[in-house]
Amino acid sequence: MENKLYNVGKIVNTHGIKGEVKVVRITDFEERFEKGNKLYFIGKDEKTPIPLTIASHRQHKQFDLLQFESYNSIESVEKFKEGMLTIRQDQLGDLDEGDYYYHEIIGCVVYTTTDSELGTVKEILAPGANDVWVVDRPNEKDLLIPYIPEVVKEVDIIEKKITIEPMEGLLD
Repeated sequence: MENKLYNVGKIVNTHGIKGEVKVVRITDFEERFEKGNKLYFIGKDEKTPIPLTIASHRQHKQFDLLQFESYNSIESVEKFKEGMLTIRQDQLGDLDEGDYYYHEIIGCVVYTTTDSELGTVKEILAPGANDVWVVDRPNEKDLLIPYIPEVVKEVDIIEKKITIEPMEGLLD
């Protein structure tokens, strides 16, 4: 089994004095942060993931607040600040057709329907109703591609190739 880890949240701060942490979610799976689930912490300077079991979860403003088993004070979770919460490959769930994990899209090369290469997806933004794929273009500013059926025509994660039909003004 592969040991690759996938990001599901970033711990941005502590919250209160009882060991809760503020998490910016990087997953669409609501159940990812349910009580009893296992996550793996990777700190900025850490190489070895630390397994954590969720003791409690609640939402507060735009954050997920998590508390982990055996971490019951602010002092015990201070070291988690600015670290990433991850899951193992075998914890990835099945997706519906047309849905993709971010790691499957990042690194794909984007082409137009006329086979012009535009660049490589370097980041995915989730600002609202649909994701926006940020395409790194050599010697040009980044291209922002909305992930909507009118624009994204084909995604081949095996070949790491995405075909788009640019809407008016997209390439300007």
